[in-house]
Amino acid sequence: MIKEVIGTGETEQEALENAKAQLELDENSEYDFEVIQRAEKKVLGLFGGKQAQVKVSIKVNDSPADTAEEFLKNVIDAMKLEGITVEVEKTETSATFNIDGDDVGYVIGRRGETLDALQYLTSLVANHVDNSYFKITVNTGNYREKREKTLEILGRKLAFKAVKTGKKTSLEPMNPYERRIIHTSVQKVRGATSWSEGENAGRHVVIGPDPKERNNRRGSRNYNPRPAQNPDRKPLDESNGAGLYGRID
Repeated sequence: MIKEVIGTGETEQEALENAKAQLELDENSEYDFEVIQRAEKKVLGLFGGKQAQVKVSIKVNDSPADTAEEFLKNVIDAMKLEGITVEVEKTETSATFNIDGDDVGYVIGRRGETLDALQYLTSLVANHVDNSYFKITVNTGNYREKREKTLEILGRKLAFKAVKTGKKTSLEPMNPYERRIIHTSVQKVRGATSWSEGENAGRHVVIGPDPKERNNRRGSRNYNPRPAQNPDRKPLDESNGAGLYGRID
């Protein structure tokens, strides 16, 4: 990763020293520099004149977690929110950022859309550091855990409804990770099934009665929708097991 700053001064040497100071470089530091504006004296000491400008570049060996943390904090600062803090837990292969503060609702957004977008963009930045997969999670409090529980309850509720009424229900568009939560909860209800329809941002889950179970229902007066005997049936995995938004390349 290359970090660049531009220093200014009355002379090229002063501009160079100014840029080095910004990067906190000492005499033993390695760097590249380029004079992008030479100093020009004022005419008669009164008119015109320009300060020198020197660009200094250094190679920064920041980890994916450090790069992601800097990016996320810069984005939140740009949102001009009050009292927002970011805590981070780092491992060799992942980083979890927990955002807290008075204006945290703006970070979450409608149905978590802003939070998901922050996680997606931060993942992109982190995974371009050394071109290897690095898992990024951006959360606030236990929002994601609550969201997951809500989706599980919703999936089961609509699954039982599908069995009882014989009608299907289309849900709102969701990301691959959330669709997988719905699929998993539906498959634990005997007589119900789920599938995805739509493309890209409009892709959503549809829950309906399982055609394979309808004959059983017709043939038995005592048929009752109940949790499946094998609740560990393999769910539809639209995220390829890589979490929210899948792997970022």
